[in-house]
Amino acid sequence: MPVGVSAKVVRDFVQRFTPWIDRKVAAMQCHAEPVALVPQGVEFAFTNERFDVQWHSAPKRSVTLEGGRLVVHAPDDGGARHVLQGWLKRAAGERLAPPLMRLANDLNYSVARVAIRCQRTRWGSCSTRGTVSLNCSLVFLQPEVVRYLFLHELAHTKHMNHSASFWRLVEKLEPEYRRLDRELLAGWRTVPAWVFRR
Repeated sequence: MPVGVSAKVVRDFVQRFTPWIDRKVAAMQCHAEPVALVPQGVEFAFTNERFDVQWHSAPKRSVTLEGGRLVVHAPDDGGARHVLQGWLKRAAGERLAPPLMRLANDLNYSVARVAIRCQRTRWGSCSTRGTVSLNCSLVFLQPEVVRYLFLHELAHTKHMNHSASFWRLVEKLEPEYRRLDRELLAGWRTVPAWVFRR
């Protein structure tokens, strides 16, 4: 610690920047950890689903779901990952958009549309036009954490900032929001590295 800086100031600083630290650690792990070229399985904590992955070398790229198994055809491991990343985005949309829209309906919040993206640093966002963007990697998180993210983005339809009013609304919607926000920020550690590998 610099001379004259109290331990409380350092603790506050670290706490304030913990989300940034978590994102950077997760991003570095994606590059530093050995990654299976093509995963043997994919697990969605959000829906408690597991899919075995079977990759066949083939000139044309495709993915089909046969029972609980994803059958991937691609010429090489990079192509297989690309096919799986595309499937993940579609699968996430099918699993995330309907419960978000139901929750918005139940709470009488207006959402114009839901977009699914694959970002390294953001779990979600809300535009002034009412589009809620969700990260496809949310499917790797627990349901209560995903629900909290939904509520967070719905609160942005009323307050397009992180003001005190915004957080009061979030707390009204989800009294456990502090704990869930910490779990959400730590959630990057649960995203398999193949999701971001090119």
